[in-house]
Amino acid sequence: MRIPSFATRYRESERQTKNEALLIILVVAFVLINAVAMSLALEGSLRWSHLYAPVVWLVIIICAYVVLLRTQSSHDPYLLPLVALMSGWGLVLIDRLAPNFLNRQLIWLVIGITVLVLSAVFPRDFGWLYRYRYTWLLAGILLLATTLWLGVNPSGQGATLWLKIPFLGSVFFQPSELLKLLLVIFLASYFDDRSRMLSVRIGNGLRPTFAYLAPLLLMWGFCLVLLVWQQDLGAATLFFTVFLVLLYLATGKWQYITLGFVLLLLAGLIGYFAFDLVALRIDTWLNPWIEADSRGFQIVQSLYAVASGGIFGQGVSQGYPTYIPVVHSDFAFAAIAEEWGLIGSLTILCCFAVLAFRGIHIASKSNRLFNLFLAIGITVVFCTQAFLIMAGVTKLLPLTGVTLPFVSYGGSSFVMSSLMIGLLLNLSTRPNRGRPMTIGLEILE
Repeated sequence: MRIPSFATRYRESERQTKNEALLIILVVAFVLINAVAMSLALEGSLRWSHLYAPVVWLVIIICAYVVLLRTQSSHDPYLLPLVALMSGWGLVLIDRLAPNFLNRQLIWLVIGITVLVLSAVFPRDFGWLYRYRYTWLLAGILLLATTLWLGVNPSGQGATLWLKIPFLGSVFFQPSELLKLLLVIFLASYFDDRSRMLSVRIGNGLRPTFAYLAPLLLMWGFCLVLLVWQQDLGAATLFFTVFLVLLYLATGKWQYITLGFVLLLLAGLIGYFAFDLVALRIDTWLNPWIEADSRGFQIVQSLYAVASGGIFGQGVSQGYPTYIPVVHSDFAFAAIAEEWGLIGSLTILCCFAVLAFRGIHIASKSNRLFNLFLAIGITVVFCTQAFLIMAGVTKLLPLTGVTLPFVSYGGSSFVMSSLMIGLLLNLSTRPNRGRPMTIGLEILE
């Protein structure tokens, strides 16, 4: 295989740096123009109350870009612009929909981008993640379990999925957000360690050895029991999807995907008769119109918002997305569809499509199974979460209660999403060395 010369690698790095800078300039222009347009539409003039958040966002994004350029010059050039676009758009959206939450989200943005940079720069060795996989997962599950006794809901009603952080006033943390990453780390480490044991080659096919999957399935089942107990079905569906994808990648057997979807449908059927919340979401998904003024009000208003947006949208601050309850969290995509139209909706879709492509690209360049599984797992988390909420908002699927990464309001989600992007950036700078991959490479190719 021909090895690129130093000059070739330098030119490629320089080209990627210019592309990243250009993308960030375009993102900055988009966010600032929308912030100015919103201020003019709401106030009739430029007001600092609508401009200070985008200015702080601009400063933190530029600082992140400079630090990454100086310390990790070979990092993936598309991930930071994607985060910048969605987080900046999210700030404008929160200022439009729930201005009383803007300062809090701005603080979480500063913390999140700082976490992104630190996780992209400093972990030189992932051995501490690899070796203590059971410790990390058990810690995450125990933290999640504490919400059964100490959990609260900041809104005062609904599922108690948050823990109050001591000594920080009204600051809350959602353990299921952390557990998403811990589960991906555990699965990546486990499949890397058991790659040769998970399957034995017989003829031209691979037959799984289920004895080695027993501990994994046991811990996975315990995790799902906790989530179903809390009725956090969005997180349960997300975890199950990540598990299936990584299991398929490790074994190469598509039958697992089929069986997994059958089990997921069966779980949904059982949940429909066992939990009122599941029954409510499925009933309003099948036919929200018969209760459009009560239980189906939220999804009906969401559909009206999406329909009224048309192709080009009503314009920033020109629509009525605030008719949708909790629009700044679960239904941010509906607000984008109404005020930015089909073009805005497709832009969000393209953001996650590009994120998926870059995640797979980073995974395919790795010669270490752990890095491959970690990159794919993080990518699946983002894409599955985005798909679930966008499909729920447009009534393609029942609502699951997850948020749109980087766009919706939520501190726990933003910080953990930033951490995962930082790990992807870190993986994108690692040289292709380590033990050769024997399973999964042919799937990515």
